[in-house]
Amino acid sequence: MTESIRGVAAGVPFIAVPPSGGGPAPLVVVWHLLDAPRTEVAMAAALPLTGVPAWRVYLGLPFTGARMPPGGLDEIMALVRDDTLLNLHGAAITQAAAELPAVLEALRKQLPASALVDEPLTLIGGSAGGAVALLTFAELERPVRALVAINAAIRATSVVALVERSFGIEYEWSEESRRLAGRLDFVARAGEFPEVPVLIVSGEHDHDDFRADAVALREALPGARLVVVAGLAHPLALEPGLEAAAQTPEAREVDAVVGSFSRSLMGSGSER
Repeated sequence: MTESIRGVAAGVPFIAVPPSGGGPAPLVVVWHLLDAPRTEVAMAAALPLTGVPAWRVYLGLPFTGARMPPGGLDEIMALVRDDTLLNLHGAAITQAAAELPAVLEALRKQLPASALVDEPLTLIGGSAGGAVALLTFAELERPVRALVAINAAIRATSVVALVERSFGIEYEWSEESRRLAGRLDFVARAGEFPEVPVLIVSGEHDHDDFRADAVALREALPGARLVVVAGLAHPLALEPGLEAAAQTPEAREVDAVVGSFSRSLMGSGSER
């Protein structure tokens, strides 16, 4: 069986894990959180999706891991305080979504022929990575098999409100940031989504606004499935969430739910 492959595709660090059974298989693309797990390495350990008959490709987000800005955490905090939406949150999401076509082209050359890069993708993401999956879902011009959003940043306004509470600051909205918030409001954009299976995973103890947004997205997508995971807060791993670590019990439950959903779709032919 082919071993996991770790590399860089079009400037984006990745880990690609082959299906345990070998043979040709489509891609499941996974984006991590800005909370723990906050790198592709840590996300692959927290959500391994073992047994899913697919290549699982974990992509690193901008501003994280090997892509951390030169000033490190201090620079990240300065970006948050200056304009969290335009400088960090929204920038990371929109950049990651925009990178995907070039990443897939690079993966076509770097992965074995058994990785069926041109087959419909399954998109999975947590928190900010969930927003990347949702934005890609709405805007990517290629077949998608399914979407999984885990404690996702479904509305940018909820992220801004969380930052305001956490840092004790008042966000100064601009015309540009309001436009971006509209682009990143996936309840409002639900009508643009392709008609393929959607799984929304919400932690019982996630942020109140995030849990409300998960319910709102489920209501806006009548065919979607919403699963609430008992005991799960916002993160999927323990701090610092930079390297591979043992799964938490809550992450193990998320992994089981997402894995079962993904396995049920492989070979079903459902796609946009």
